[in-house]
Amino acid sequence: MSGFALFETSIGMCALAWGPQGLVGVQLPADNGEPATRARMKRRFPDLQEGPPDETAQRAIVAIQGLLQGERDDLAHIELDMRGVSEFHQRIYAIARRIPPGQTRTYGEIAEELGDKSLSRAVGQAMGHNPFAPVVPCHRVLAAGNKPGGFSAGGGALTKLKMLAIEDARPNGMASLF
Repeated sequence: MSGFALFETSIGMCALAWGPQGLVGVQLPADNGEPATRARMKRRFPDLQEGPPDETAQRAIVAIQGLLQGERDDLAHIELDMRGVSEFHQRIYAIARRIPPGQTRTYGEIAEELGDKSLSRAVGQAMGHNPFAPVVPCHRVLAAGNKPGGFSAGGGALTKLKMLAIEDARPNGMASLF
């Protein structure tokens, strides 16, 4: 069974798509609210119909809602179907998934773990193309100097900072903006 569903969170209307091998995509809120989030899901997954989530997708929804309300769930238990993701991006996403809620790493630190500090820009690009945010927590990956860097979700870097504030993350001891 496959499909997609929208669901409310503390930061707005999110969505996820699922298939027989796990989630195939997660969507953070779009700038223009629910209609824009739904439209983006229809563009991303034209072969899937909107409908009630299956049991696995429902558990993922509850976990994502909890994370976005401050629960310390790393979402590592959520199965992702990465068949459409390059092996290089899969390696980056696996590293990102090990970052616990409330903590951050930089693009450079992830590049070093991959074995080459010069891959920092490629790590940033992978985060920008992350089809599974926040299950793959790209919001926990920062630019050099623990600056927010870009964020492709609606609201841009401000949404990233909100998500970090919900997790009570304090890169470099910075105070919350919220």
